[in-house]
Amino acid sequence: MTSEAVRRVQSGSPWEESFGSARAVAAGDRVLVGGTTSFTGTVLHGEGDPYEQARAAFGTAIEALGAFGLGADAVLRTRMFLTHPRDVEAVGRAHKEIFDAVRPVSTLLVVDGFVDPRILVEVELEAYRGAVDS
Repeated sequence: MTSEAVRRVQSGSPWEESFGSARAVAAGDRVLVGGTTSFTGTVLHGEGDPYEQARAAFGTAIEALGAFGLGADAVLRTRMFLTHPRDVEAVGRAHKEIFDAVRPVSTLLVVDGFVDPRILVEVELEAYRGAVDS
């Protein structure tokens, strides 16, 4: 795949600059959205609330898809990372509200923690944009 066939979108997250990464990358008919939390700049949305953090993180991830003309309906896979098993129901409820009509395949993992202990949820998306001219 040539570099012209790959397009990257930055969101302005400080992690993108310090790690040398992009929020989302489109290659052919796939768009991948990397780990997304409920942070916008230095503001953490939904501190202490896994449901609100999940909604905010999914919102930011779906916004990144918008740069490629896509929305939640294009999502094929979601990945959710949580720091506490007790938050499964709350994060699952947020996921269902956003993706119930879409029904992407989904993975949910409980992890030891994130770079900021206030983060309870991190999400990733994979989307399909159909036949794309390269």
